[in-house]
Amino acid sequence: MRFLPRAVVAAALFAPAIAAAQVESIAGDWYGTVKAGGQQLPVVFHIKPDGAATLDSPAQSAMGLTATATLVDGKVKVALQAIPAAFEGAVSADGASLVGKWGQNGGGAPLTMTRTAPAAAPAPNRPQTPKPPFDYRSEEVAYVNRASGLKLAGTLTLPQGTGPYPVALLITGSGTQDRDETIEGHKPFLLIADALTRRGVAVLRVDDRAAGGSQAGDLSHVTTADFVTDVEAGVAFLRGRKDIDPARIGLIGHSEGGVIAPIVAAKDPKIAFLVMLAGTGVPGEQVLNRQARDLALGAGAPPAAAQKNADLLAAANAVAREEPDPAKARARIVELFTKAGAPAQAAAGQADFLTTPWYRYFIMLDPAPALHQVRCPVLALNGDKDANVSAAVNLPAIKAALVQSPDVTTTALPGLNHIFQTVGSHRPTDYGAIEETMAPSALSTIVDWTVAHAAKP
Repeated sequence: MRFLPRAVVAAALFAPAIAAAQVESIAGDWYGTVKAGGQQLPVVFHIKPDGAATLDSPAQSAMGLTATATLVDGKVKVALQAIPAAFEGAVSADGASLVGKWGQNGGGAPLTMTRTAPAAAPAPNRPQTPKPPFDYRSEEVAYVNRASGLKLAGTLTLPQGTGPYPVALLITGSGTQDRDETIEGHKPFLLIADALTRRGVAVLRVDDRAAGGSQAGDLSHVTTADFVTDVEAGVAFLRGRKDIDPARIGLIGHSEGGVIAPIVAAKDPKIAFLVMLAGTGVPGEQVLNRQARDLALGAGAPPAAAQKNADLLAAANAVAREEPDPAKARARIVELFTKAGAPAQAAAGQADFLTTPWYRYFIMLDPAPALHQVRCPVLALNGDKDANVSAAVNLPAIKAALVQSPDVTTTALPGLNHIFQTVGSHRPTDYGAIEETMAPSALSTIVDWTVAHAAKP
């Protein structure tokens, strides 16, 4: 998906007893809409009298996210426990609304919450979303990752016929994603699974930890390495099924999933094929420094301002990489951002995120060693309008690193963004404003290549 943080921060909030008593007055359901970056995301708070809370983001299919609510002297805070994000504001004089700001990863947007549920908005038009009846079988499955002890849940689609079938395991990008990799009404993994299964390739798509039917566990210290074990558990599950051909199991990873897939394939020479969708070929620090520049340019910033943004992140990343003590790293990063003119709260939010275990691991993760060990055929695709993972930087590095793969195809698809939509007149990150879930050229390239490489030798 987008290169956004995984659910990596779980800092519990402990309010004094008086705060718990006060929060009773705002117990119940609250509704509002975050408006930022040209997007409108409805949010719902469900607050209990004891301060326990959950948050829903219906447009992102993120429901029941664990949170904590506090109310002290009219000041309200609703903080998510799985990601560094919170609402902070005040109760209005009449008690009918909560007026404040939603903050996440150092940024923020005004947000007013009321007791009135909005009228149901029409569903966005997503003409490519597959609709039943389907001419293949879908099976709800679950298995345990023995490395973590967590149950993971997903959907296995099986073609017509008796099998054993070749299979592709889909790997989501960063952030807590459901099995369809749902974003703003789009379901790209459902689309890929449908197209592949109709062509004779079974597909397993899985909810990330804390999404859908998968267990969460302790998310505060997880890194990309932990998600590698989730994928390995999926491969082991598939190998244990009689209707799956163990010699024809492949991986299709998007964004961070495109980093994870080669790591799994490097460790497991039995992986039959690999598709990297907006995967990376250079260390994470380089990816994110370039991303800071390109996202700013995509949002309309002048080139000098975009480069200044990238330089500031590069300086902060250097601190996160070089300073082993998270507290000291945080203090130095706060100083960097405040000297650059960031408000204190925004600087603190950025520092919190940049010193999480997931982030610190990712910036130091070099994909090249794993790519050097991959021995199966590889397809690597990027959109040339991708502001998250630069095709110009990463595709040549991927190709150069795949020294042992017998069959490598790297392609920059013109006019496509990070989730392979046709950008047209939109900004690269305007996913929800674009009706197309995936450009037909990208989908056909993925499906045709996969079908050909999943065939029996």
